[in-house]
Amino acid sequence: MSEGLQNSGQASSEKLVIQASSTQLKWLSSGIDQAGGKLPLFDGKGQRINERTIRTCIKNGWAEPWFSNPIKPDWLVCKITEAGRALVKRYIPR
Repeated sequence: MSEGLQNSGQASSEKLVIQASSTQLKWLSSGIDQAGGKLPLFDGKGQRINERTIRTCIKNGWAEPWFSNPIKPDWLVCKITEAGRALVKRYIPR
């Protein structure tokens, strides 16, 4: 039993690597060339970006809320962060 505890302690000291999904990378990459790094609310087909994608990117520090939309308060208007830019440049070279 103590062996299991030792192993779990060793695993917790390892660096956690968070990988972005292709959907997250695509959304983040769309903010690279936008003024202020603004990220879109809708994809190229006019569909709203999944809120889970947006919230996960915020949680991981790749995007941040930019401002509140008084007309649509449930919409998350975000911009890409420096960490998000670095992630995109790492996986989607230009």
